Amino acid sequence: MKNNVNIKNKRARFEYEILDTYIAGIVLAGTEIKSLRNSKASIAESFCEFNEKGELFVINMTIEEYTHASHFNHRPKSERKLLLNKQELRKWHKAVKNSGNTIVPLRLFINDRGLAKMEVALAKGKKLYDKRDTLKDRDNKRDLDRVKKAFNN
Repeated sequence: MKNNVNIKNKRARFEYEILDTYIAGIVLAGTEIKSLRNSKASIAESFCEFNEKGELFVINMTIEEYTHASHFNHRPKSERKLLLNKQELRKWHKAVKNSGNTIVPLRLFINDRGLAKMEVALAKGKKLYDKRDTLKDRDNKRDLDRVKKAFNN
């Protein structure tokens, strides 16, 4: 099964400094996975939270309703459970609770076995001057690439 579903959160790497990443499984209903296979999802303004049982949920992720479904369709903005090992969950729960970090989704994709996966990251918010440095570095890299291309031609 070949799928090219790769939904990214481009804003996350700009807004946050990434400390650690994991690939997590995601619990979806039947119409949610069908809509996801059509790339009808967005993780741009989503984030992750722990509930009182210590389970990790992604909040504010949008998966559009499946067009060919009947009245048994899913809610587009419901909370969805992420599947990680207990050790990983405990480690991140401690990091979020003690040091004020946050967990953000970076990428939503379907692996080669046809399962929906989400790359989540433990992140720390950037300050304004860090964001300016990121923009400056990106512009300098773009200018350097232009010079290299002109020199090679």
